[in-house]
Amino acid sequence: MASKIVSAIVFVFNLVAFGLAVAAEQRRSTARVVQDAEVQYNYCVYDSDRATGYGVGAFLFSVASQLLIMFVSRCFCCGKPLKPGGSRALALVLFIVSWMFFLIAEICLLAGSVENAYHTKYRTMFMDNPPDCQTLRKGVFAAGASFVFFNAIVSQFYYFFYSSAAEASLSPY
Repeated sequence: MASKIVSAIVFVFNLVAFGLAVAAEQRRSTARVVQDAEVQYNYCVYDSDRATGYGVGAFLFSVASQLLIMFVSRCFCCGKPLKPGGSRALALVLFIVSWMFFLIAEICLLAGSVENAYHTKYRTMFMDNPPDCQTLRKGVFAAGASFVFFNAIVSQFYYFFYSSAAEASLSPY
């Protein structure tokens, strides 16, 4: 049977990662064009950069969750062989899907954090068009949060079916 402690820890890690990703989406950097004191040029001013920290935190909690579940299950391929059957087949499929969701979530969170931390340094003369103040597109952290959520569900099912297949492979004497 799957360990309830491991399932609870993985659930909490994924819940924290999801919450941080949602917070990062809500706190994305915004920019505004400001004129200098002498009215000679315009430049971009960015607000706080909290979303980058939230995104990195979500990234790290998601990594910790995935590493814990893979360590406990011996990454599906190491350890004792599993008994052939439905539980093993489902565990294999869920293992692959879990890694796909994990990689997509991590790419979204990491790319969102990097892009959110990037601030343009352009400035233009007063007569020119205002500078292009680049900010993170809306929805990048939200996509990361949704894939963290999907990965949380799939990894819990993976661990359950892996544990079922591991218990079935124990031969009674």
